[in-house]
Amino acid sequence: MQPDISVRNLSKVYAGGFQALKNINLDIQRGEIFALLGPNGAGKTTLISIICGIVNLSSGTVLASGHDIVRDYRAARSAIGLVPQELNTDAFETVWDAVSFSRGLFGKPANPAHIEKVLKDLSLWDKRNSRIMSLSGGMKRRVMIAKALSHEPRILFLDEPTAGVDVELRRDMWEMVRGLRANGVTIILTTHYIEEAEEMADRIGVIRQGEIILVEGKDQLMAKLGKKELRLLLQQPLESLPGELAAEPIELSEDGFELVYTFDSQQQQAGVARLLRQLGEMGIEYRDLQTRESSLEEIFVGLVHE
Repeated sequence: MQPDISVRNLSKVYAGGFQALKNINLDIQRGEIFALLGPNGAGKTTLISIICGIVNLSSGTVLASGHDIVRDYRAARSAIGLVPQELNTDAFETVWDAVSFSRGLFGKPANPAHIEKVLKDLSLWDKRNSRIMSLSGGMKRRVMIAKALSHEPRILFLDEPTAGVDVELRRDMWEMVRGLRANGVTIILTTHYIEEAEEMADRIGVIRQGEIILVEGKDQLMAKLGKKELRLLLQQPLESLPGELAAEPIELSEDGFELVYTFDSQQQQAGVARLLRQLGEMGIEYRDLQTRESSLEEIFVGLVHE
């Protein structure tokens, strides 16, 4: 199946010589949720802006829904909806007029039923006749999303969509995202709330200093780079680690009451079983055990700082 987004050898150099993107290659499949993560200034917004036709590329090619974004820019842009970071909409328009006008900009015929559905999905129906200037920040963010969905795009970019919004909106938004994905819409998001990517994304891409350093399925990434900890609270303190355990990735707490065993997914069954068997053979009793798994945020921080 042809990917919905195909980026080949993409670079961007701004006036003055600053290279924002360096030889980016990336495919995003139809109907997936792809999370693009990276520190500030890594190139996330530049990459999105080029795909959406807001910033010109310096070299390389980009296809959106099979259309070249330079040679066939009208068709490419009509396939894309963008929710930018900034709230930039006409403050004096009503919600209904702003969203309807956005649909018309893409040459789509009027479709009040679709606009109504979008507004209801985003809990904006009661505000449809309100001027945007009268809305709260969270409601304005909902309007931006509604505008991006007004022309029924098959690709949706969400650039920091939940920055500064309340928990309720965040929950509503991700419910909407799941529904869009179920209908075949491809969703690319950037976020600083990495727990959102951990919950929602099918694949993760990490960009650093203008280069894609990793693209991986979320579950595979967690399995390959995630670490797990087994904490054993002992009945009696140990003065030091027994010699049989010295070769294992085990730490003993200062008070001697806690053993911490670090392992990855591949080591999980064999390593934990071996450790518990060794403790039993040595007569070391424990009164409680706890396990903990690395979060995506910890993996991300490790990748960025390597």
